[in-house]
Amino acid sequence: MDIHWYPGHMAKARRLLKENLKLVDVVIELLDARIPSSSRNPDINGIAGEKPRLVVLNKSDLADPAATKRWRDFFSAAGYKSAAVDSLQGRGMREVTALVQQLAELKMSALVASGRRRRAVRCMILGIPNVGKSLFINKLAGQKAAKTGDKPGVTRGQQWIRLAGNLELMDTPGILWPKLEDKEAAFRLAVTGAIKEEVFDFYAVSVGLAEWLAGHYPERLRERYHLDELPAGGEVLLEEIGLKRGCFVAGGAVDRTRAASILVKEFREGKLGRITMDLPDEAPAGQ
Repeated sequence: MDIHWYPGHMAKARRLLKENLKLVDVVIELLDARIPSSSRNPDINGIAGEKPRLVVLNKSDLADPAATKRWRDFFSAAGYKSAAVDSLQGRGMREVTALVQQLAELKMSALVASGRRRRAVRCMILGIPNVGKSLFINKLAGQKAAKTGDKPGVTRGQQWIRLAGNLELMDTPGILWPKLEDKEAAFRLAVTGAIKEEVFDFYAVSVGLAEWLAGHYPERLRERYHLDELPAGGEVLLEEIGLKRGCFVAGGAVDRTRAASILVKEFREGKLGRITMDLPDEAPAGQ
């Protein structure tokens, strides 16, 4: 699946990140806990450089808890502090604030040692579109501080947001690489909603999701759609789901397109349970 999507505001955001990185003390890298590897921009290390970094696994309420723990261990071994958060309910936000302060302590102590006053810790939020940055910021701020939406690429501009706990956050638009060479990453970004549906074949992706779930979480499919057995092949599986959900077109044929929409929607909403598609031992070298 070739996906080409590099809107002009993304290119501008990349330039702004380079220009504004010197203004911040800590970089907060926001990932989708269901797909930490796939939702990670491969240029992140080059962009963030040596800045202290906190990796935040957002949407952890939708991810497999055991897999999330493995990812936190993975990032710890790589030298990064991490936190797992649920931006809808606010779980994990206190840990984020505490870890940001901890990461900035060396810088703050240096300011005091040079005779200057401590100031607010300045943070930059980095993440690809639709990993939940705006909702994360709003929950961290305790108010509606940033525009939110359920479509990739809602955030367009840049703004500083003052928080309790003596923190300041710079919100920045997410970055998505111009072309996704990794087909598996492209697929996982598509099924989780990080890529606009206009730029990929939604039905083909839903077939891939059906096949992936049948191979990794078959019991979830059987339970959710009351299937005694899982048929071989994603399209046939979609037909079975359509039969169970009463998805028919004129003449009585099963509406596979409607069944595909049901499967993807319920997967994204967590109705098939807490699922993680990326595991640490599958992460590319250098991550």
